[in-house]
Amino acid sequence: MAVDSSTQGWSSMADDFSESLTPPVSPFAADSQCALTPTRPPCFCCSERKDDSTRALSAEGYIARRSLKRLLLRLDPAPAEYETDTVDIFGFPWVTETALVESTKLLFGLFRQKVFKLETMVQSSSRDFGQAGNLHYEAEELRQQCVLFLQYVSVFLHRYLEPSGGLDVSPSHPYEELEHQLPSALLEELFGITLLVGRLKDLPANVQSAFSIQNHGKIFPPSWHLLHLHLDIHWSVLEILHILGQKMQGQVVYAHQFANLTGENLTDTSLFEEHLCSLLCDLTGLAISKYSKVRPTEAAGSTHYLCSCTKELWILLMYLLEHRHKVLHTQSFWSCMNSLLRSLVSGKPGEERFSGLPTHCKDPLGFTWWLVTHLAMLGQYSRNGTIQNEKQLEDNWIFVEELLRLTCNPKAGLPEEQVRIHVHCCLSLCLLWKPSTTAVSILWDYFSKNLNGSFAVPWLGMSGLGTLCRTPLALLEQARSCCSPSPLHSPGHDQLYRSANSFHIFLRVLALCLAQDTAGGVPQRQIKGRIFSKFSLKKMQELSEAGLMNFLLLVLVVARQAELEDVASRACELLGFLPANCPPQHRTLVWRGQLSLLLLFQERGLDVGAQASWLASSFNETAKEFYNKTTEVSRRLALWGPLGSYLDGVAEVFETSSTLSLSEEKLLNEGFDWLLPACRQSELNSALAFLQVVLTQLRRVHQRGVQSTPTPAWAPTTSTSTTSGAIKEHHLAVASALWAHFFPFLRSLRLSQTPPAQLADAAAGFTLLAFDLPTSAPQDLQPNPVQSIMQCFGWDDMVHPLLVTRYLPHLLQNSEMVSLLSSNSSIPASGSAEGLTVRAWFRCVLQQHLHKNSDGTDSRTGRTAGEQLCELTRLVLRLPEVDSLLQRAGLQPTATRPEPTSSLEAFVKAVGSVYSGLQLLSERSAMVTKALDYIGDILKHIKPYVVSKNQEGMQLSYWVVGCIVRHWSPLLATSKAQQLLFRIVDGLLLPHNLPQHDKALRDSLPLFLQGLSVASSVSQSQGAHLRQQLRSVTHRYVDHFLPAAPSMSTIANHPVLLAACEASPTARGAALRRTILEVLCENFLQFRGHAPPPRLASVLMFLLELLRRNGDSDVTLLTLPLPSLLRCLMLVNEPQVRRTSTDALQLVVERCAAVSAGGPCEQMITVLRAFAEDNTGVYDRQAYAVLETVAVLDPAAVLALVPDLTAGLRKAEHKRGLGKNTSLRSAYMKLLCLLGEGGQAEITSLESD
Repeated sequence: MAVDSSTQGWSSMADDFSESLTPPVSPFAADSQCALTPTRPPCFCCSERKDDSTRALSAEGYIARRSLKRLLLRLDPAPAEYETDTVDIFGFPWVTETALVESTKLLFGLFRQKVFKLETMVQSSSRDFGQAGNLHYEAEELRQQCVLFLQYVSVFLHRYLEPSGGLDVSPSHPYEELEHQLPSALLEELFGITLLVGRLKDLPANVQSAFSIQNHGKIFPPSWHLLHLHLDIHWSVLEILHILGQKMQGQVVYAHQFANLTGENLTDTSLFEEHLCSLLCDLTGLAISKYSKVRPTEAAGSTHYLCSCTKELWILLMYLLEHRHKVLHTQSFWSCMNSLLRSLVSGKPGEERFSGLPTHCKDPLGFTWWLVTHLAMLGQYSRNGTIQNEKQLEDNWIFVEELLRLTCNPKAGLPEEQVRIHVHCCLSLCLLWKPSTTAVSILWDYFSKNLNGSFAVPWLGMSGLGTLCRTPLALLEQARSCCSPSPLHSPGHDQLYRSANSFHIFLRVLALCLAQDTAGGVPQRQIKGRIFSKFSLKKMQELSEAGLMNFLLLVLVVARQAELEDVASRACELLGFLPANCPPQHRTLVWRGQLSLLLLFQERGLDVGAQASWLASSFNETAKEFYNKTTEVSRRLALWGPLGSYLDGVAEVFETSSTLSLSEEKLLNEGFDWLLPACRQSELNSALAFLQVVLTQLRRVHQRGVQSTPTPAWAPTTSTSTTSGAIKEHHLAVASALWAHFFPFLRSLRLSQTPPAQLADAAAGFTLLAFDLPTSAPQDLQPNPVQSIMQCFGWDDMVHPLLVTRYLPHLLQNSEMVSLLSSNSSIPASGSAEGLTVRAWFRCVLQQHLHKNSDGTDSRTGRTAGEQLCELTRLVLRLPEVDSLLQRAGLQPTATRPEPTSSLEAFVKAVGSVYSGLQLLSERSAMVTKALDYIGDILKHIKPYVVSKNQEGMQLSYWVVGCIVRHWSPLLATSKAQQLLFRIVDGLLLPHNLPQHDKALRDSLPLFLQGLSVASSVSQSQGAHLRQQLRSVTHRYVDHFLPAAPSMSTIANHPVLLAACEASPTARGAALRRTILEVLCENFLQFRGHAPPPRLASVLMFLLELLRRNGDSDVTLLTLPLPSLLRCLMLVNEPQVRRTSTDALQLVVERCAAVSAGGPCEQMITVLRAFAEDNTGVYDRQAYAVLETVAVLDPAAVLALVPDLTAGLRKAEHKRGLGKNTSLRSAYMKLLCLLGEGGQAEITSLESD
């Protein structure tokens, strides 16, 4: 490296060393080859540092290798080194004890030669990666040689340098002369080195860029080695000068040759100070260059050093200056830095020794804060390189307070983005040092004047506004976070610039200062007095919304750190200065702050009565205004802000209380009597949610108290019983307030057709409260408050099913509540509690489609209700009474989440099955009563569907009632229940106007018909009436669902036909089919003269399907339709009618013949004889044709009619009086031909006439 012109004279003093230069031959040269090479000396090294997260220093550095510690303790710099007679320096052996004295210039010349060589490598190094390894190792070797030499100088001075005697003592030996001149010569050489390496700020850009090498590995460019060698040299110069001063024992060392040449004095002290100040300026300049690239949001986490080596150099300088300050009474480290930084902050020229400090700093004040803070953090390192909590470096509050005054100077008008950094730095310093009361006072003077400020950084957006505290607990949590700031270097502390504004950071500083004194200490009282002295009536009334929030947060921080009750009292007094007509937003904040104080009182176990009374009174007045009918809509909307905030805050007070024994009940006053009736739907939802929170917490706290471990008998119980009694009194007081101010309003809403969802939750909460604290319930609910409330909200048929479906599961999930319901066998004038619960469930299942949208799709409410109905179903099936019925019937549910409709069907079946299995009349009578209780007035339950014409609802209703009629038919036939059956038939099946619910009727009619058939057969008193109703229902719906034109697909699914079909014939099924056949024959197959009945083809098709689908073998049943079939064949020529009639006739005849295997069927013969008698005289030929069809199927049956038929023929001929009727006889003989031998015999007889 070239030296500037000012140093040319000094450079000429030394010879120009060349590579051919060799050291003098030593008598020990031969032995030197065996000398041990010293171990690698400490040096600046950051090659092994991957990151700075551990904040550890390099293991190869001066601190980790204990070099600093030995320097400060005046110990040998390298006690284990240089113990041999010779030492290898720059590749040559030297006599350890004399080399520096005898060859001072030569050694330093070699040193300069190595430095020049390394500089040349930097200037000429290529970017060939193939040469990178060779260059690295060569540069590393050069650097190690230089560092080793500098260490040797330190060791030599410590071991061998002795201070010279008086001035009059002359050396007696040439070596002594050289030794006497060594300090001066060494001083001149050290000065030459400083000129050689220059200052850090003057290094070429390509060398300084090595600070930012990120690829920490094993291979480095020569520039990296040169840069770190410069750091080693700068520190070693100071170290050697310090050791030289120590060894000279106060004697000033002069550079005599330098003085003779330049006429200027150069001493060891002046060189030390000059070099130190230059080094501090250069390190500060490097920090300025880094600060210019640091974002404000990253300032706390961004260090001021470029690599860990400069960090270690800062620490070395700190400890060296502090040591010299204590021993030599020179300037301390902070004193030097303060002198340097004052000129930077002021912008005025500083002391000459600090020349060269950059003047282009973008923000001198902010940089100074940042640098001082990070330098203070380095003070945590001990001289062993470990981080310790105790302070290693003295504080610098005097200078920091100067900075604070500059920051808080109104004339400066610093923006929030700068103030925030400064206060953040102040917080860091408070965490490092003992907090300063003066600093807090300066900051409070500033913030008290700017309390209404937003303290926002525009470019940060919402993240720069700090935390928005929308609840008292959030506000208290923010105050708590201010009182417990995150530790240094944590993410919470480093990101504070983003998450908190300058005022919030100041509160952390304030909290630290208040916390350093014991409660009520003098500094604490002084700070508290200064804070509250800033607030007057005018000041309070001038507070904006933001200012009021800042005031409340300030109060909470002071209250947490100081005397709570005193601070709360003074805060209430100040809040009383606010005008009565303050904006609702201000009232919201005031209440929120007051509730936060209540939470703080709770946290410390203090009674909240006084605070709660003041707050509740204000709430009552606001609620009255909210209720007042003359209040404008806009005003009412604005008032909901504080009222809703009150609800949220009081809910938090109750939720966070562990005992509810601190007068919390005073927060529940008559204000709620005004508030609740005036609420809109959304507001009411919030109020009911609040109520639910309070109810739940009261029950939880009370149960915890009941379940707590009782006091042992041997323990004194006076205080314990007194405490528990007082707590119970508070619980009763809270419960009484809830009953008085909330329950009447809930009861007024129970019949609403649009009940809010939370109404059921709140009602259930009161029911459970009555269960836990029955004496707290009002008198009108006594003596059984639980059952009284359940009657209001769960069992009353007038209550909307949405409310019931959500209300009952809350109770049935409570096993103790279920036990209570099971133990109450009956409720006066109502029935059993379980029966009433089942009835309510029954109604909810029936009315589950009332919540559908007008187009039949599920609404959100409907979907929610469906989920709740499934849960209610699951819980009802677990009731002891219901579970017993299902078990006795063998119908236990298997699904974990049973479907309501199918579960209802199973329950109905179970009741019918159990009733059918009972033998005793008393048991059957009791079961009838219980079953009627289960379903209640079922026709009333389905009436809403009829009114709204809800198709899904009607389908469900008809199906459920059909299941009841089908499975409870014996039960409904009893005298107790038959009136219900008559109402069902009259209302659903036989109304005056035919209902327009074909789908519902079609699906459920088989159930009705099957049930009515059984009921009519078992009824003892009204059997005839029931049979007549069954025939009427059958007639109506056979006619209603019968198509005008025959259609197999339609008739095959005819509900009456489906009702009559069985896989295996039974007596009950046969009875229904007999009724259907009778109705068909009497009403649908009767001819009017020669005219056939309407829709004959469809009727015959229906009849054929009825006969075909059932394998009946009862001849009397089979022959019922036979006359009609014969008449159809005789009188109707339509092909389809004849074909269907023939098929039906064939089926009847064949089944009758099969039954009467021993001979012709007498019943069929009787029908055929009657047919022949009625028709041979009028429809002879047609009758004979019909009988021909029968004869083909069963000749024996027709043969039995031959005598009667022949007699009838002769009678007809005689009556006519014209002799034989040839045509008639021909038709008759055609019939006889089909009858075998009997028929031939009759033909012979006729021919003989």
